[in-house]
Amino acid sequence: MSSAPPRSPTPRAPKMKKDESFLGKLGGTLARKKKIREVTDLQEEGKSAINSPMAPALVDIHPEDTQLEENEERTMIDPTSREDPKFKELVKVLLDWINDVLAEERIIVKQLEEDLYDGQVLQKLLEKLALCKLNVAEVTQSEIGQKQKLQTVLEAVQDLLRPHGWPLRWNVDSIHGKNLVSILHLLVSLAMHFRAPIHLPEHVTVQVVVVRKREGLLHSSHISEELTTTTELMMGRFERDAFDTLFDHAPDKLNLVKKSLITFVNKHLNKLNLEVTDLETQFADGVYLVLLLGLLEDYFVPLHNFYLTPESFDQKVHNVTFAFELMLDGGLKKPKARPEDVVNLDLKSTLRVLYTLFTKYKDVE
Repeated sequence: MSSAPPRSPTPRAPKMKKDESFLGKLGGTLARKKKIREVTDLQEEGKSAINSPMAPALVDIHPEDTQLEENEERTMIDPTSREDPKFKELVKVLLDWINDVLAEERIIVKQLEEDLYDGQVLQKLLEKLALCKLNVAEVTQSEIGQKQKLQTVLEAVQDLLRPHGWPLRWNVDSIHGKNLVSILHLLVSLAMHFRAPIHLPEHVTVQVVVVRKREGLLHSSHISEELTTTTELMMGRFERDAFDTLFDHAPDKLNLVKKSLITFVNKHLNKLNLEVTDLETQFADGVYLVLLLGLLEDYFVPLHNFYLTPESFDQKVHNVTFAFELMLDGGLKKPKARPEDVVNLDLKSTLRVLYTLFTKYKDVE
């Protein structure tokens, strides 16, 4: 993709080329010449298939969209799933992340399906994340050239992800065919693998409509596609520990642990006239965590080393990361939690960090 402003979808024009229609965009060259009756029948069948009880929202179906070859299959996200707030949040978070990574390349992605399908943006994204250079043509206009580039990019992704057990739920045809589900699976895997400083919404599931032509008629079915689970499961980094058990099976004991930790941190932060009442939120910017470590180790932390009043996400991540470095300097192991998890108000991550401090410093006056 060039540095010029990205392609942005516009309202459907009255005279739309066939391969720009909804299902036409999903790939494949559809036959142009159809008898009037066949077109009409297929159009009605397509509308009936799409507008099933599981997809109550109306879909704008063009006659060309229903002209599938025998046994040909098309998939699309159910319109109701597209309107789900968690799905919209997932798309927005991934868009913002891509644009942040590629800011120096002067690339702005506005729509995942339209801007990623040809491999250009994916190439730049992977090169930035993996600090590598792929041997591919910079600009490719033909479908063959685009698929060749995609093949190279996805093979590089596979080499990175497969050793770590990531399931590969995409391929060249699905990405080039602008299959949004495949594109999202790919981006979620990359974000998790490279520990992107973002918080993906958990348990995002969409309904996918599958339309197949058999014996001249269209038949539809619906499948559930899970795009995200929990951050811990997707990261695949955490072994279950006592906090997993507390959260899952012993909420009463969890409250006792929280009270003990609040008592512990206030015992020291009160020396600076600071008071903690909410562990989840008051440690999220890293300031109290840095100050607490200074108190526990009995040293003054220079104010220029951290942001005393952080405003941005990055500044908060800087503070928590700095606190983790102080923990390492103090002889503690690196926390299992990511700084981004603490900043994103993940209570379990925050408790893990504080409990590590409690274990070592509980007898410090």
